[in-house]
Amino acid sequence: MLDYRHQTTITKRQITQLLDFRFIDERANLIFIGPPGVGKTHLAIGIGQEAIDAGYKVLFTSALALVEKLELAEIKGELKHQITALQKFDLLIIDELGYLPMSRQARYNLFQLVNALYEYRSVIITTNKEFTAWGEFFQDDSVVVPIVDRLIHHSHIFIMGGESYRLRQKRQG
Repeated sequence: MLDYRHQTTITKRQITQLLDFRFIDERANLIFIGPPGVGKTHLAIGIGQEAIDAGYKVLFTSALALVEKLELAEIKGELKHQITALQKFDLLIIDELGYLPMSRQARYNLFQLVNALYEYRSVIITTNKEFTAWGEFFQDDSVVVPIVDRLIHHSHIFIMGGESYRLRQKRQG
């Protein structure tokens, strides 16, 4: 799943503890924060695959694709229906949150989704931004505070570090 020798800030034991999926049963979230290339997405996908193998319903999506899906549903007047469909997953993995700024409507749509999932379903977020920098891509503190509040209330937060796996591979190759 994860090359533990490369990732020095999260241990094999910590990951193994997550694989009992108690966090899903307890509707808790996982948040992986760190620079590009340290294994956040790899780890999220690995946990998601293991959860599927254990019988959970899991959806993996990039933050951009999710925002676009919600915006399209909102334009069609089907936002509530789309959020209801997303609530059917036990675990929603949102990859690369914070790489691109969001429009006002995208922020509100995402808030509605996070609010609907809060204490009902689990979310894994991967991001390269610390919480204090989330205002940069949400561009509105009135939305970022309630989103962060709901995501971190019942969560396990992992600050990941180390050298970029891709850069290391490039140097070796």
